[in-house]
Amino acid sequence: MADKLVIMLLTIGPERPNFCGTPFFQAAAAAAMDVEVEIYFASSAVRLLRRGIAEEIYPSDNRTKSVYGFMQEAAELGVRFFACGGALDAYGVTTADLVPECCGIAGGAAYISRVMDDEWRSISY
Repeated sequence: MADKLVIMLLTIGPERPNFCGTPFFQAAAAAAMDVEVEIYFASSAVRLLRRGIAEEIYPSDNRTKSVYGFMQEAAELGVRFFACGGALDAYGVTTADLVPECCGIAGGAAYISRVMDDEWRSISY
């Protein structure tokens, strides 16, 4: 069984908050199972890494936990977050704007290297 998981966030973002909890919940679950997990934020998903954005959106109507709350739980379990540099530029997000849970900038080549590595499994949202 592979013990590494890479997740690409491509089609979710603040404009679709009801889809934003699941990737972080699943990442946290995998990390709790001692799986090494990395999440790559591309396209509009990169805006979730901007301070103040994920704190203000909720994946459900009961509003018990923000998307940022899900992100924090995953990060506390060791999940690493990476922002796409091109997406940061496209959405006007600077590195100074990023939440402290963001581990750095990594783009398509880094993600593809994970996907092509037999030790890693991948999920895309």
